[in-house]
Amino acid sequence: MSSEIQKEKIRFNLGGEISSEDDTLPKHLYMSYLHKPKRVAMRVKDRGIWQSYTWRECYEKVKFFSLGLVSLGLEREDKVSILGENKPEWYWAELATQAAGGIAVGIFTDCIPSEVKFYAEHSESKFVIAHDQEQVDKILEIKDQLPLLKKTIYWEPKGLWTYRDPILMRFEEVLELGRAYEKDHPGLFEEMLDQGKGEDIATICYTSGTTGVPKGALISHLMLAEGQREMSKLQGWFGKEGYNYVSFAPPAWFSEQMCGIAGWVVTNVVIDFPEEPETVQEDLREIGPKILLYGARLWESVNRMVQAKMLDTTFFRRLIYKTFLPVGLKIADLYYERRRPNLFWRALYLIAYYAVFRQLRDRLGLSNVKMVLTGGASMSPEIIRYYKVLGLDVALFYGTTEVGLVTLPKSGEIRPETSGKPTPWCDVKLSDEGEILVKTHLMYSGYYKNPEATQEKIKDGWYYTGDYGYIDEEGYLIVIDRMDDMKPLAVGKKFSPQYAEARLRFSPFIRDVLVVGGEHTTYVSAVVNIDIDNVGRYAEAHWIPYTTYTDLSQKPEVIEIIKEAIEKINRTLPNHARIKKFVNLHKEFDADEAELTRTRKLRRTFVEERYADLISALYSDLQELKVESPVTYRDGRKGVITTAIKLNRLES
Repeated sequence: MSSEIQKEKIRFNLGGEISSEDDTLPKHLYMSYLHKPKRVAMRVKDRGIWQSYTWRECYEKVKFFSLGLVSLGLEREDKVSILGENKPEWYWAELATQAAGGIAVGIFTDCIPSEVKFYAEHSESKFVIAHDQEQVDKILEIKDQLPLLKKTIYWEPKGLWTYRDPILMRFEEVLELGRAYEKDHPGLFEEMLDQGKGEDIATICYTSGTTGVPKGALISHLMLAEGQREMSKLQGWFGKEGYNYVSFAPPAWFSEQMCGIAGWVVTNVVIDFPEEPETVQEDLREIGPKILLYGARLWESVNRMVQAKMLDTTFFRRLIYKTFLPVGLKIADLYYERRRPNLFWRALYLIAYYAVFRQLRDRLGLSNVKMVLTGGASMSPEIIRYYKVLGLDVALFYGTTEVGLVTLPKSGEIRPETSGKPTPWCDVKLSDEGEILVKTHLMYSGYYKNPEATQEKIKDGWYYTGDYGYIDEEGYLIVIDRMDDMKPLAVGKKFSPQYAEARLRFSPFIRDVLVVGGEHTTYVSAVVNIDIDNVGRYAEAHWIPYTTYTDLSQKPEVIEIIKEAIEKINRTLPNHARIKKFVNLHKEFDADEAELTRTRKLRRTFVEERYADLISALYSDLQELKVESPVTYRDGRKGVITTAIKLNRLES
């Protein structure tokens, strides 16, 4: 079949309303290329300069990279792992893989080699697309343990000029192979597009692994494309021009797959890529995005940064901020209570907004934002209230990799303590035990190579989320905690660790926290990670000398500010759930040590087992505990440091 005839066939198949029979992400890209080839599709900041790519340029990158992969041996249903930061090459590589009938597998960039090996080996990936030297080195370290791996293709050549391993190829080399391959196989790319169906698997998204080994959820094109289309319609920006989106959340995360990659080709927003993770805040001000997706932990981090900088600013600025913040919070509360503020409060807030909050919003790069999305973990209602002070509605959605978006608060329906009402395409109910059950036609296609786990999670068409919650009288879903994480105490009552943890992270001085207790204990305790940046600023401002993280965490003044933060939260908790003892941990929880997932969720069971001696000490009469920490010196020598950490009691 000639190239022109094939193109006409694609045009006919894709014309008008897209059906579930032929809806794939690469076909959406093809439609954008046909209808607006010269319009800007994405921008990326490179060496301080914004570079733009049109839909035609993006389509050609995808087309020739796809044909290049085919020339190297990629076949339908083969897997391709992608390991890199958010850049155009990730998007192009994923869509190129899918256009050839392959399946993309996202890997988090901060994964260590053993984790990369697990994802590549378990998914049976035949190719790895890597960002730079750091990621390539991980692959070279484990390549002998991956017998299926044919090639590792990298797109950032810096530092790799002297590498001679035959398994390596440059991104541009594959594009050249694709251009040459098309000359001998005209029309092949269009034929491959036409073979794709909505039910085909687009990507394997691995679960966070909070309760064990990550499972590979099979995500179809239909689930991504229709899910994104329905979501954007629900929020009122589907088909509208002038919307742009900052791609910052990891593409290995399902939410970024739907909002970023699917959102780009389905709704035709312009995608913007910051230069580096460290420059995001600065780049946001230049981009002025209208849609922004951050994980809950990142919004918490931004909030801690703002609070810390306010503590660190001049007396006059602190005074203005402290004067007007209660005004903003009052207006936020009236909004959430659906009460209209009177003229006095409206005028006062107008003064507060232009005096303080507008500049703060601009400094955060949020001046043009219309849609603020967050998910992936619970978040303190106080943080949502705080962003409302700046004039931002933070939509805390609830969903899972397996069933996608379950709830999404619409503007005017946001309530800080809830995740909103179920979306029109989801049915939600609770089991007798309070577990959240979901039924939707936009569901995953099972776990890769794990049918037993699939059968365990889906019963009578309902997906068992493993999350505990309830639905209030107005139909809002309140997610409390994981079912397995609800803890019974010896007094016969249960408490939610996550509920207290989310609220404690609102403190600018607390980065992470593990709340513990059990059926053999009579009270609740906490293991706290201080925020080294913000606590460090506090120490400098108050002339508190310190040397290391460990030293700072055990300073009496630092223990006192953590104690005050816990006492504040305790006042909102029932007596049996209040935290009675806590310890400032001598180190941060670390994803490289499997204490956190790559989206910074606590691996609770693992952490509790790892620090079992410390947790036991919190339920003893000890006032301090000696712990040993491994340390690596600059010259490569390794040693062990013994530290005494204080066990602290609260009276509340």
